[in-house]
Amino acid sequence: MELNLTGVTDDDLIKDGDEASFMADVVDASQHTPIIVDFWAPWCGPCRTLGPQLEEAVKAAKGAVKMVKVNADEAQMIMGQLQIQSLPTVYAFYKGQPIDGFQGAVPPSEIKDFIDRVIKASGGEAPDDGLNAAIDAAEEMLGEGAFEDAAQTFAAVLGEDPNNAKAYGGQVRALIAMGELDQAEALLNGAPIEISKAPELEAAHAQLLLARQAADAGPVAELTAAVEAAPDDLQARFDLAQALYANGDAQGAVDHLLELFKQDREWNEGAAKAQLFTIFDALKPEDPIVLNGRRKLSSLIFA
Repeated sequence: MELNLTGVTDDDLIKDGDEASFMADVVDASQHTPIIVDFWAPWCGPCRTLGPQLEEAVKAAKGAVKMVKVNADEAQMIMGQLQIQSLPTVYAFYKGQPIDGFQGAVPPSEIKDFIDRVIKASGGEAPDDGLNAAIDAAEEMLGEGAFEDAAQTFAAVLGEDPNNAKAYGGQVRALIAMGELDQAEALLNGAPIEISKAPELEAAHAQLLLARQAADAGPVAELTAAVEAAPDDLQARFDLAQALYANGDAQGAVDHLLELFKQDREWNEGAAKAQLFTIFDALKPEDPIVLNGRRKLSSLIFA
């Protein structure tokens, strides 16, 4: 039997439970350690996908949480008490009470986030395998312009964890920063299916699209003059927005796209709105440009 770093076996971490053992396996056991309860059924297709992924995440937590698998067909009383109406359903118990949960199959990255939340809510600390520290270091390198060093560090993380969405997205962004757009696109296209829809990869895809646009962007001064001479020339305003973003002025690009949307939201099949969303996806969600831009766009949509 393979041991984890705390010296407990997988059998100690994961077990099958039922109504008769629920009080001991979940309520009592959760007084000291959070217990993840996976409600599944043999006829539930998504359960067959989620269950093994959940088990791997629990094992990776190295004893910070434990897991009990409950066949919902044989636990109707508990299903009723917890008002569970669909499968799979996952609950986390601590001190005898449910503290978190979700329904349906979710990506591995969301499972890990769930496990981390449960550990934190119970006052524990998720095991640090060093990968997060390496990712933080790579992000710092990227910010300082050391693109090749960042790319190598992200690649090293992916060597340890091929499904690490943060490292995968970082690797793509490093390639974009190095001007290797074709290589970045190939890497995105080859992303593991488990993380293909992760926010980090969506952001990298948006940055790649904007980088390709930047290669064709016109001169800012000329486009600015064209817009000033003809404020209702929407194509010129759109081109100016692209040029501004390509030159590092994301705020200016957003302002012109908002003005374009205000003048004609349907222009070029809604190109202004689509471009705004691309920029929002490329930036960090908490960026003031994103927060203010989304708010202004919403006010225009619902005005």
